[in-house]
Amino acid sequence: MKNNLLLATLLACAGLWAQDVESVAESEMKSAESLMAFAANPNTANYDITYHKLEFTVDPAVYFITGKVTTTFTALATMNTVTFDLTNDLTVSSVKKDGVTLAFSQASANELVITLPSALPSGASATVEINYSGPPDFGEQAFITSQHNGTPVLWTLSEPFGAKDWWPCKQDLNDKINSIDVHITAPSQYTSVSNGLEQSQTVVGTQKTTHFHHGYPIPAYLIAIAVTNYSVYTLQAGLGTSESPFFPIVNYAFPETLTANQASVAVTPAIMNLFESLFGPYPFRNEKYGHAQWSYGGGMEHTTVSFMAAGGSGAYSRSLIAHELGHQWFGNKVTCGSWRDIWLNEGFAEYMSGLVVENIDGPTQFVNWKNAKIDNITTQPGGAVYLTESEATNVNRIFSSRLTYNKGAMVAHMLRYKLGDDAFFQGLQNYLNAPNLSYAYALTPDLQSQLEAASGQDLDEFFNDWIYKQGYPIYDITAQNIGPGQARITINQETSHFSVPFFEMPVPVRLLGAGGQQLDLVLNNTVNGQQFIENVPFAVTSVLFNPGKDIISKNSSATLSAGTFDLRDALVLYPNPSSASITIQVPNGIILESATFYNALGQATLKYGADGNYDISTLPQGIHWVTVKTDAGEKTLKFVRN
Repeated sequence: MKNNLLLATLLACAGLWAQDVESVAESEMKSAESLMAFAANPNTANYDITYHKLEFTVDPAVYFITGKVTTTFTALATMNTVTFDLTNDLTVSSVKKDGVTLAFSQASANELVITLPSALPSGASATVEINYSGPPDFGEQAFITSQHNGTPVLWTLSEPFGAKDWWPCKQDLNDKINSIDVHITAPSQYTSVSNGLEQSQTVVGTQKTTHFHHGYPIPAYLIAIAVTNYSVYTLQAGLGTSESPFFPIVNYAFPETLTANQASVAVTPAIMNLFESLFGPYPFRNEKYGHAQWSYGGGMEHTTVSFMAAGGSGAYSRSLIAHELGHQWFGNKVTCGSWRDIWLNEGFAEYMSGLVVENIDGPTQFVNWKNAKIDNITTQPGGAVYLTESEATNVNRIFSSRLTYNKGAMVAHMLRYKLGDDAFFQGLQNYLNAPNLSYAYALTPDLQSQLEAASGQDLDEFFNDWIYKQGYPIYDITAQNIGPGQARITINQETSHFSVPFFEMPVPVRLLGAGGQQLDLVLNNTVNGQQFIENVPFAVTSVLFNPGKDIISKNSSATLSAGTFDLRDALVLYPNPSSASITIQVPNGIILESATFYNALGQATLKYGADGNYDISTLPQGIHWVTVKTDAGEKTLKFVRN
């Protein structure tokens, strides 16, 4: 995981800024706070948008917008009208198709309904031009005018349903626009920002029109503009191979904090290189990446240009840079297909900020990063990563820093821990590049299937416990020396929430010896009370659980048992209780000879040989005993047939 080529640039920036996931969550929920009753509009479901030409005239000193939006769409069913989402606060002055004025109405439900001149059959395309103006709806704060250092500034933030407050659109999570052209006309002393590559600037009198083109699929909520007296500077990014050429990182900073801003952004190319090495090429390489400073807290991952909050000095935090850049893969290239699946965006973007810690600061700081996540996650005993239908109407729950961001990030890490680096990162690359997901939408089962295909593992149990249900395990682990070169580890587990009776997980345990010896084990814990007999080349003096903070857990304990040991005590019977079969495990050096089963009356009911795996399905329910004969003696164990 360590990439030495990154270190020279990265070490200079390591540790300068603390992570502020709360402010990231707050900014990403900002435009939705009073709008979560909004659902995908069924009246917009009968067409697919392929192109927008967005022409906006604005002045950052005035809360007002004049717009002309030209939209090309394809009918998915025969259409006599076409409906767009648009706040009633904006007034439409005209709608045209092929130069012909069309009838329209602005419904009370924040809709613009346009009557087509004739029925548009399924599969046919049409283009309409909408002219409108007015002060945008302020309630969702998707369109903001403010000041920095006495200078007017304007920005937009539409996630998840704010786009309709400043332009006629289709806002849902099922239709990405194939490409857009954005033309921003503003007073000529200002610099304008939007998605994609800047194509031109045209000055007419006191007005300047800046044209941007974005040629990748994009949902409405990721389209954005910003206008103020930005200072612009550009960095170079990309791994620089023939298959992966360089591309620009274009930065828009407030002039009064330019120096600090440049210093903080200097880390971005190295973070970009890290992410490209792990997840594949930056998804919008033919255009740009960049940052545009705003006066709000946190950041927002608008495609190709993240809008970012700087500290008082004007510097961005490294964790914010990493989080918003991570979204260009998780959220922008592949977008969650419902707000119940928001962790696919936020959990993975937040984990990518953790990968920066791992690769910049090293393993100790990465352990600290994970520990901070765990401490926050376990402040409450419940809470799932995946949202219920009712939770998906609550903006505070959608953008919960504890569950969506932090637990989502740690679940991503536990998947990596369970699958191993090769399968985990290959599975994520496959997820990002799958033809049905790439530059489109995904649901949680889509991620699961890609990770299963890459790893060959069945992940139903993991996703059920850690994503769809709630809580975390609480472990009680004991270790005991059982003779020269061997130790027995017993794992007992409780859970913090009733929804999961038992978490099946690989459990990390570290055994320590008096001479500084250390042995790290990963024990595949599948049943409660499970015992493991391990070869240990030293006498164990202490035991640690989860030293790398790879599992979400709280109040777990790990102790060394100092009792006198008899080799026969090392016999392990599991699972207990069981309805079908049991396994009897013996330590190395002991030979299992036979197993005789007895009922409560002391009558022998079954007798088996030395294979260690025994069918008990014919026994009646209740308590039974089995006498295990070994070359070191006999031991009788009790179990329950359920």
